[in-house]
Amino acid sequence: MSDSRYDMIRQRLTATLAPESLELNDDSHLHAGHAGAKNGGHYTLRIVSTKFSGMRPVARHQLVYRSLGELMQTDIHALSITALTPDEMTPDEAT
Repeated sequence: MSDSRYDMIRQRLTATLAPESLELNDDSHLHAGHAGAKNGGHYTLRIVSTKFSGMRPVARHQLVYRSLGELMQTDIHALSITALTPDEMTPDEAT
């Protein structure tokens, strides 16, 4: 995993979405040998932000993609996204 790639993703999401919670996992090792895995990483993202309030899931994903900008073409091959508002978290997640 490229630490700088991971850090760039986290920094962009933090700067644009001001998340209450951000979990980013690099799953690239699970895709070794996959043709598309050569140039970009595979990531799983779980992000909680008030910026998602009133948005449908597709719009939330589009906001994440816009936040990441060119990284979606250059550094990220696959991104699995769970995007929630704070009030969508279960009580045990909020602690």
